[in-house]
Amino acid sequence: MLTERQQAILDYVRTYHRENRVAPSTREIARTFSVSQPTVIGHLQALAKKNALEKLADGKWGLSQPPASGSVFELPIHGSIPAGIPTANEQDTEETVLINPSIFGIAEKEYRNLWLLRVRGESMIGAGILDGDIVVLENREPRDGEIVAALVDGTETTLKRYQRTKSGVRLHAENSRFHDIIPTRELRSQGVVVGLIRPTIR
Repeated sequence: MLTERQQAILDYVRTYHRENRVAPSTREIARTFSVSQPTVIGHLQALAKKNALEKLADGKWGLSQPPASGSVFELPIHGSIPAGIPTANEQDTEETVLINPSIFGIAEKEYRNLWLLRVRGESMIGAGILDGDIVVLENREPRDGEIVAALVDGTETTLKRYQRTKSGVRLHAENSRFHDIIPTRELRSQGVVVGLIRPTIR
């Protein structure tokens, strides 16, 4: 089981590796999460012990294998989702994006389980998800600690980290300026974030 910060760093390293084909430096990770490099190294070593990352030949911590090649499919962006305070949101198709499911660890035959949303807001910046990013979601039940697109109390949607507690379920923001969300009636996951696309033009 990863801690919240370990999961956030792992998500950031994976996303950075996919987008840049190299792993981020400890300095880049420290700057992103506003912590010291020794703190980052401690988290990376812990992730390595859990077989989530490894130290590469260039001395950086990352993924030993680059994203796999495979077939590309066209997936629609179903509107946007707030990474902030939940809001009512109609998910209309905006545009389509070409996706290689294997990059996100999804078998090609399961690509129909994937869909996309554009992110609005800054509540998930600690997990490396920025305003304007596109998140890739998989239709399945979430595990504790995963980031989800959630329907709160049947009417409002938001993007947050899914956490189980002794008293129930809450949605955790990866930004200290935002409060956690505890549904008053129900919380339904609409998809689990399995990848991220960062547009070059925002």
